[in-house]
Order: sequence, then C-alpha cells, then structure tokens
Amino acid sequence: MSAAVFVSGGGTNLQAFIDEVQAGRLALDLAVVVSNNPNAGALDRARKAGVPDECVCSTDYAERERFDDALASTVDRYRPDLLILAGFMRILTAAFVKRYEGRILNIHPSLLPRFPGLNTHQRAIDAGDRVHGSTVHFVTEQLDAGPSIMQGRVPVLEGDTARSLAQRVLKIEHRIYPAAAALFASGRLACRDGAAWLDGDRLEQPLLYGKE
Repeated sequence: MSAAVFVSGGGTNLQAFIDEVQAGRLALDLAVVVSNNPNAGALDRARKAGVPDECVCSTDYAERERFDDALASTVDRYRPDLLILAGFMRILTAAFVKRYEGRILNIHPSLLPRFPGLNTHQRAIDAGDRVHGSTVHFVTEQLDAGPSIMQGRVPVLEGDTARSLAQRVLKIEHRIYPAAAALFASGRLACRDGAAWLDGDRLEQPLLYGKE
C-alpha cells in the first residue's frame, strides 16, 4: 500500500514514518511527501530518505478551492492508497476530503473529543487535566471530528508548561501514528458509516496505544 504524506514544518512525524519503513516495521510505500511550504524542513527529510517530494505553495493561490485542486492534481499523479496529514497546516475543503473519503489520516495533539482546535497543551493544563495525549483519526469535513482510531496518553506533571507537555506528547505521536497507519496498510482498519472499523468490528472507543 502506498501513502502520500502532507507536511508544512519540520517533519518529525514524517521522520517517524521513514524510520519505521526503513526498519521494516511498517509495510507502507512512502510514494511522495507534499508540502504547502517550500521551506519546510520535512522536505529535506524526504530527500535524505530518497522519498519523492512536491511543493504546492499555498501563497500562490488566493482561494482555498484552487489550492486544493492543485494539491489533488499533484497527489493523484502518485496514486496513493492513503493520505497522511503530518503537521499539514491547512484546513482542507469539503470537496478535497470527499475526493479521498475514508483514506485520510490526521493526528491531533489531544485526547479527542477533548480540546479540538489549537493550543491544546495549555488548555489541558488550564483545565487541571492529569492525563493528556494525542489522537489519530480519520479526516472528515468537520475539523478534528472524524472517527478516532488510536490514542496515546501521557501524564500532566506538576510544573508542566505547554512546551514541556508538548514535547512528551510529540514522543507518543511518533509511536501511535505509524502504528495506526500500519493497521490501515494491513487491511485491518477501515472507515465507513461515519465510524472506524477494525477487523470488521466498529470501534466504539479509540484503541489505547500499547493495548491494541
């Protein structure tokens, strides 16, 4: 199974995928890395790993729809089975999501449905949460609301700042994202009827990493 990975920044989650594939632990062909930012460090990671890369610069398009059309045209040349959003800082249009329905994964830095949107780490601290983490989910038209697949959890420690908490969450992201993608690549995971399904059973709760 092949995948296109979408990036905007440094690409540490992309690197996690590269490492897992190169180690033989993830049966996924990284067909292309696509960025909206020509200066994204993730593009350098792709080139070092020998993964084809493309840039569709978002600043070249005044309208989201035109950008997404160009993005789809670029991606379709590689015919990926799976689209992986790995720090892609663009909100995709409904038409784009519909085009690849059931084949787009995202990772969000909170235990969804808690704290959709931005500033999740500070919000967890402000709320007095003792446990925080990250969620891999299928992408739907509603932001951060697609069916959850897998979560990784970390404790919120006394004296934590948003920065220190984010660093711990990122480490668990590097584990759960390839693990969730591996389930899809093996044919065990699917998205239908507005839900995630594993081995033919509907997931009523996301898998907890390490206990799936």
